[in-house]
Amino acid sequence: MKIPFFVPCINQSDKKMVLSSLEQRWLTNGIFLKKFEKNFSSYIGTKYALGVGSATQALHLAMRSLDIGPGDEVIVPSFTFAATANSVIYCNAKPIFVDVDYDSFNIIPKLIERKISKKTKGIIVVHYGGQSCDMDAIHSISKKYSIPIIEDCAHSLGSKFKTNNCGALGAIGCFSFYPTKIITTGEGGMITTTNKKFQEKISKLRSQSMTLQAKDRENIAQWRYDIDDVGYNYRLDEIRASLGFSQLKRVNQINKQRINVAKKYNQLLKKIKGISIPIVKSNRNHIYHLYTIKIENDYHLTRDHLFKKLFQKGIGTSVQYYPLHLMSYYKKKFRINSKEFKNCNLLKDKVLSLPIYPTMTEKEIKYVVKNLE
Repeated sequence: MKIPFFVPCINQSDKKMVLSSLEQRWLTNGIFLKKFEKNFSSYIGTKYALGVGSATQALHLAMRSLDIGPGDEVIVPSFTFAATANSVIYCNAKPIFVDVDYDSFNIIPKLIERKISKKTKGIIVVHYGGQSCDMDAIHSISKKYSIPIIEDCAHSLGSKFKTNNCGALGAIGCFSFYPTKIITTGEGGMITTTNKKFQEKISKLRSQSMTLQAKDRENIAQWRYDIDDVGYNYRLDEIRASLGFSQLKRVNQINKQRINVAKKYNQLLKKIKGISIPIVKSNRNHIYHLYTIKIENDYHLTRDHLFKKLFQKGIGTSVQYYPLHLMSYYKKKFRINSKEFKNCNLLKDKVLSLPIYPTMTEKEIKYVVKNLE
């Protein structure tokens, strides 16, 4: 049996919606993007949502909207994907890495406060695997020092802290629609905010900072536009927006299916010695974008040996993540003291993300567990 790490959940309705988007004359900045943005902001609970080409672009635009630039610092967890830190570097600012909780893999609030300086202009929180960070503690720090929170929600469409959705817990939320994510547009992302100033700036920056867009010029007798800032081509086209619009309609169903797979994993894996299953903290849910176990004891296998053994059995797994403070580029550029990251340094050799996707069958789950055991 061959079990991939992830299988996108694409149905006939999705395909029909994409085909219908191709019947328009305008294939960018059209009706599907507007409908997708409207429904997305409604789902998250923010006033605005803006479609972009990826979560990396979303994070970059979030930095730009906060006027982060040379000499500024932004706090980020080390246990995350490169895009989180790179979005800061794109603005010639400095990411300040922080260790994460051993159980939830989320940034530790008290360590955020220790890293705050006069240069700190933002805090990026990453809701790892589909479980929110401790937002009460992080909000308290944000308020105390008047530092905005940017949420990296690449894993957390449908995740909540208490009764509020991730993406509505900070100044700006950034989502990913990469093929492995909760919903997909192939490549794509979304920015959520309730701040009108941010919405206006991001809307302009994603289209080269043009004061008048091509589609708008069609409706008025005016060709002249201005460029009032350095902008980008970070738009989400109609084809991808139509797929996201269709997928968003069943996001709760998709998450429910993922949670059911995780429950079956929990039942079977908790009997195996040497493995820690995901821990859900208080005041939050877990939608299991990732189902990450920890290999607590070596026995006859290291994590890397186990990874290879499962690969040989046709089972796709992933290591998410190898900490950024140990990656060559960041080590060289920022001269980081790796001893400050006790938990990251342990987790790098222990974590293994197992296959999880909405259509995963009980037979497939049992095959993974049997071979893991």
